[in-house]
Amino acid sequence: MHKPLALVVDDEADILDLIRITLGRMGVAAVTALTVAEAKRQLERHRPDLCLTDLSLPDGSGLDLLHYLNAHYPELPVAMITAHGNMESAVAAMKAGAFDFVAKPVDLAALRNLVESALRLRGRTGALDEQGATDMPLLGDSTVMEQIRVLIAKLARTQAPVFITGESGTGKELAARLIHAQGPRRDGPFVPVNCGAIPHDLVESELFGHKKGSFTGALADKEGLFQAAAGGTLFLDELADLPLPAQVKLLRAIQEKSVRPIGAAREVPVDVRLISASHRDLSQEVERGRFRRDLFYRIDVIELRMPALRERPEDIQPLAVHILQQLAQTAGGIDPAACPTLSEAAIAALVRYPFPGNVRELENILERALALCEGACIEVADLYLPAVERARTPDPGTASTERRETTVDRARWNQTVAARALGMTPLALRQRLARLGIEQ
Repeated sequence: MHKPLALVVDDEADILDLIRITLGRMGVAAVTALTVAEAKRQLERHRPDLCLTDLSLPDGSGLDLLHYLNAHYPELPVAMITAHGNMESAVAAMKAGAFDFVAKPVDLAALRNLVESALRLRGRTGALDEQGATDMPLLGDSTVMEQIRVLIAKLARTQAPVFITGESGTGKELAARLIHAQGPRRDGPFVPVNCGAIPHDLVESELFGHKKGSFTGALADKEGLFQAAAGGTLFLDELADLPLPAQVKLLRAIQEKSVRPIGAAREVPVDVRLISASHRDLSQEVERGRFRRDLFYRIDVIELRMPALRERPEDIQPLAVHILQQLAQTAGGIDPAACPTLSEAAIAALVRYPFPGNVRELENILERALALCEGACIEVADLYLPAVERARTPDPGTASTERRETTVDRARWNQTVAARALGMTPLALRQRLARLGIEQ
């Protein structure tokens, strides 16, 4: 492999010299440019492996150059050099496709980490290879899953914070693991954290660490999860459960790329890729005052929505077959070829079922069915699917007032919709509501 080459674009000669010397000590050659126009000429003469560009240039902005590079050199990682504290510009750059950013005055350790991560992308197409495979791949041939796989491959090539949304059981952690596995940090640790599972009085200690004697019970120095994820990815699941005091510290850790352990005199640099997730709507949590607006803007640079299983019913059968084979191998050491199969009726029943618990619920249902099935074929009765409410004609003498009020309320007082749900005609429903004294 040829000696790595970086293109550095900045209108300050001192910055160019500093970065060129730092790169040289890393074994990375550098060509420089003072303007956007000169950078484009250098790109024609050379094929750099990385571009570092200042945000403010004499004949344009670093964002202009970023858009040009995205259009003409899409595989080239681009990092922005921003003014200190100008996180808005850094976030805008990452939303536009920047690999990462470094703030002025340039921290040389952070610069080296950035360059090493970017150069690990050389020769990578973003496709998941065998080393990056997981025990539970992101299965499904539906259009939405194809789009998610493409987006994950793109996200893996940046260091931008990613916020994954979706209902419980849709595979948010799996998506985070795939982003990590396909990216330049794949050889580093992947550290998953369920924020809702940490007692509120221990959150800061768990995330950022503490020094011996900093509080009662702190008998020794403790490394935080940010430090444990150094060189890799920190996945903060159920981020909405993070208490407000810890949110303040998390915001600073993202902005400054450093943390201060409880009781420490100074901050410690941290080099992590942050991916977060929640099944709750963070924008609503912001409006309710339970989540900081400024933190929301920092972690929601790129959003990845995982669809509910009921939104992709065509994926249920291949998922079920794969899960059955995995369960058979793990639990009983059964040869996948001899694994019980699903009858057509069982598959049809699974496709009809709404899966409020999504893929996780499908796994539980199939694990139970595999244990209870006595033959070579899993039938509908082996699935023990929970009953799904269906419209039926109620017995006028036994139907409760509460049920009617609830149904009409859920239908937002659309009496045609409510009548259908109750198995009545709209006229009959109106007469019944009038007799019961229920009015809109």
